[in-house]
Order: sequence, then C-alpha cells, then structure tokens
Amino acid sequence: MITTPLTYLFTLALLVAFFHLLSTKTSWKFFEYVPAVVLIYATAMLMASLGLFSQNDAINAIYKLTKTNLLPAMLFLMLLEVDFRHFFKLGKSLIIAYILAVVSIAFAFIAVALLFDFNKEMAAAFGALSGSWMGGTANMVAVGSALGVNEDAFAYALVVDSVDYTLWVMLLLFLVPFAKIFNRFTKSEEKLAYLSEIGCACSMGAKRYWLLIAMALFVSLLSQLFAQYFTLLNTTTTMVVTASLLGVAASFTPLRNVNGSSEVATTMLYILIALIGSHAVIDDFSGLGLYVLAGVFILVLHACIMIVGAKIFRLDLFSISVASLSNIGGVASAPILAATYDKKLVSVGVLMAIMGYLIGTFGGLVVGEVLVNLSSN
Repeated sequence: MITTPLTYLFTLALLVAFFHLLSTKTSWKFFEYVPAVVLIYATAMLMASLGLFSQNDAINAIYKLTKTNLLPAMLFLMLLEVDFRHFFKLGKSLIIAYILAVVSIAFAFIAVALLFDFNKEMAAAFGALSGSWMGGTANMVAVGSALGVNEDAFAYALVVDSVDYTLWVMLLLFLVPFAKIFNRFTKSEEKLAYLSEIGCACSMGAKRYWLLIAMALFVSLLSQLFAQYFTLLNTTTTMVVTASLLGVAASFTPLRNVNGSSEVATTMLYILIALIGSHAVIDDFSGLGLYVLAGVFILVLHACIMIVGAKIFRLDLFSISVASLSNIGGVASAPILAATYDKKLVSVGVLMAIMGYLIGTFGGLVVGEVLVNLSSN
C-alpha cells in the first residue's frame, strides 16, 4: 500500500506518462475509441478500489493541495491558445452553427435532467459532463470541481462521456457522404473554399516549458488569493472563473505565442484526472446504463434542434456537424471530421474546438447550477 505523499504523486505521474506514451508512440487504433485520459482515470480508480492508495491525512492533504494549485494553472494555459480574431473570420454560417450547437446542448441537458429526475449528485455530474460537451475534458474537471462533484459520480460522467461521444463521432462520420442530400433539404449554399485560407493560432520556436509553468502557477496563486476576498458561488468557482478570465486576457498579448502551452496544460490535465481517479472507489456500476441512455437522449435532442436550425438558417451539413463535434468531441476529433470533407478545412475544426476551452467552463457552470437547482433531493 502507498502511504507517503511523494510516492503517491510519483505513482500517478508514472501512470500518466505510461498511457500518454502508449497513445502517442504507438499506432494502435484502440486509442481512437478510448482516449488515454479515460484509461488514466480507470486505472487510477482500479488501484484505489484495490486499496493500493492509503487514505491517510498526509495523502488527502497532498491530493487537495495539488488539485487546488493545478486546476487554475491548467485553465490559464488552455485559454492561451484561444484567438478570437481567427474565430470571427469563420463566417456567418459557421458562427451561427457554433452558437446553435452550444445553446442546443445546454437546453438538451436541462430537458433530459428534468425527464430523468436526477438527484443532486448526478445533476452535478451531468453539469460537469455539459462542460465537456461544450468544451473538453479540461472543462469537465473545472466544472466538476466547482460544483463539488464527488469522485464516484465523476466516474459515471466520464464513462457516459466516452461511450456516447464515440457513438456520436461514428454517426457524424457516417453522414459525410449524404452532405449533398442534406444541403438540398436545407437549401444551403456551400461556400467553403475561403475557409482553407484561415490559419490556426500556432506557436513557433523553442518550447519554453519552465516559463509557462512559472506563469501558470503564478496565475494559480493570484486566483487563490482573489478567492479569499471575493466569492462567486464558492471558492473553487471563483478560482476557475478568475483563471479563465486571466487566460483570455493573456491570449490578446504576445504570451499567446510562447510555444509549449498545449503540452504543459495537457500534462496538468492528465495529472488532475489521475488524482480524481485515485479517490474514486465504486462498489458497483448499477444504474450506469440509465445514465448512458440519458446521454443518448441529450444527443438526440441536440441533433433535432441542429437540424431545425439548419433548415431555418440554411446551414450546410459541414457547418452543423463540425460545430457539434467541436463541442462534444473537441480538438481530438473536430479536425478529423473537417478533414473528411476537405483536408484544407482541418484548421476550421481546430479553431472551433479551441473556442470550447472558454465556452465549456462558463457554459458548464451555468448549466450545472441550473441542473442542481432543478434536481430532486
């Protein structure tokens, strides 16, 4: 049994490194369907369930300290990549499709939560899931922490995210050959050629990891200090919002061009996922099928609203599909879908997905609070 804080953190770091290297250095198609982040969480949870991690005061203290410091730091670095100037070059159709996707996902979560009559625990977990489906896993962690989602409920949400997301990606890829039929139905005009000229906010030059780590930890310190004097809902929410706003502000400065922020932020995210998993001990997964079904209902309702919106605004299948997957799938899958239409459109998928780093946190917090307030005891 692991009983010391240093050994505890070192074990989680090795776990993260193992699955990250396995997913990036091998060509296994397995990782196209089961992301490394899910395996990291599942393995950490399994180790905790087997009693390999002691739940003594020292380990609980280092768990809380590490999570509190890494969360704002990760959000700050994630948002350094956002470039609003490029986003507004996407054009009216794609921006309308993106807004429609965000609004429809939020509405679908609220409607399905009422239909399934979630208790407060699962309402908070689905609030965290809404952060993921409007942004990414990083937003899920941020929203879940702000809403106080316990580790067991977070495990349910992560499984729902993985299963339903995989089904959604498969469906959207399957629909690509039917684009012309759909576009005739919505009477849309495809004008995608100009989008190939849009570039992404890429960083060049040497990767300055230590500078980025120092900046991120400084922002984390500022966020925690600010949360002591001003509270928005709770301390964690205040830290999350403060770090996000500082990240957005920094994205308008030359700091956005410092290379390496994505790698450092991803590392922090993986460690956070491993930390949360190491405190999740689930006796059984009874009821998981019901929550997966609830996720399917959310996607079906989201799809119906997107189709109606496409008919009203005359949007093509590419626009609504990439807008949807940039929210639900994020950077990992939206560019792949965009490339199936035209390889020159990969940057469009990247830009729309990166916007989710900002939208996912704030949207998830709003939806999460609504779900918790509407939930049964």
